[in-house]
Amino acid sequence: MKKTLELYEALADGVKSEDPVLETVGGELWAMASAAEGMGLGMMTPVESIPPRYAGGLCGLPLREAAGAAASWNLREASFGLAAANAWYNTEARLEKLDCGLGDLYPTAGLDLRDKVVGVVGHMRGPRGLREEARAVYVLERSPQPGDYPDAACDWLLPRCDVVLITGSSIINKTLPHLLELCEKAVTILLGPSVPMCPALLDFGIDRLSGLVVTEREAMAAQVRHSVHGSPYVCGKSFLLKK
Repeated sequence: MKKTLELYEALADGVKSEDPVLETVGGELWAMASAAEGMGLGMMTPVESIPPRYAGGLCGLPLREAAGAAASWNLREASFGLAAANAWYNTEARLEKLDCGLGDLYPTAGLDLRDKVVGVVGHMRGPRGLREEARAVYVLERSPQPGDYPDAACDWLLPRCDVVLITGSSIINKTLPHLLELCEKAVTILLGPSVPMCPALLDFGIDRLSGLVVTEREAMAAQVRHSVHGSPYVCGKSFLLKK
């Protein structure tokens, strides 16, 4: 497996466009970036303890350069950087060429979860019947809710898991490379609206990618701008890319 620290370089290198970022919109929940190719989202992570790479923001930058900001340690800027990457990767035309399937079913579809130990990184909805089917389910969360483990338990629990679901926001907060090291023996699925449908990511220990293609751009921009609470999938389609 490639060194996971190369993940961010692979993500930016796969963006083959010098067209400019046309617009960025930030809300309470999501960062959004749009370009001629499409529109992408990144979970808003409002941490700005480190100065941004681009003091003037990403709007107007070539899409490939803007996508490189996903590696920024200014996590708010990284949210927009990942959104810019997703504006390139997450389009219907590109995913049809990759023969991706519509992800209407949960991305664990086809996996036998009976008597398996399942890890869920990020408080998210799992597949229906998961807790009844699996032998154990560990939900690990930075802001734990009742029944969740704190994210410090990842080093203890993830190596025990057979299947691990990881939120795409782990790209933004830079925890993904270490999480993948902990999941080397598991079937690993990266999922959520922040996930770039980038085939190169499958070389880093990820078995499945499940992300969002925005099809209703004006509605999505309004939802982000007004911090509307609700699923962004109402403005798009879910796709699934398997190794």
